[in-house]
Amino acid sequence: MSTPQEELIKLAHTKMPFGKYEGYFLIDLPEYYIVWYKTKGFPKGKLGEQLQLVYELKLNGLEDLIRNIKKNFPKPS
Repeated sequence: MSTPQEELIKLAHTKMPFGKYEGYFLIDLPEYYIVWYKTKGFPKGKLGEQLQLVYELKLNGLEDLIRNIKKNFPKPS
């Protein structure tokens, strides 16, 4: 089981695996797109959990926290 810190590091390095924004880091997805998922329903599984967290981070203005993690911590293996 991962620690919250490890989860944030993973989130910082995770890219959207499909769709219009394929290849974008999750934290860099446009806010309207994340809100659309919030109203439509997040995908099941890990990606959905990460998108929910991105929604909460954007809602609270904390995107820079993840961007700083992406800059300062290496991608986990």
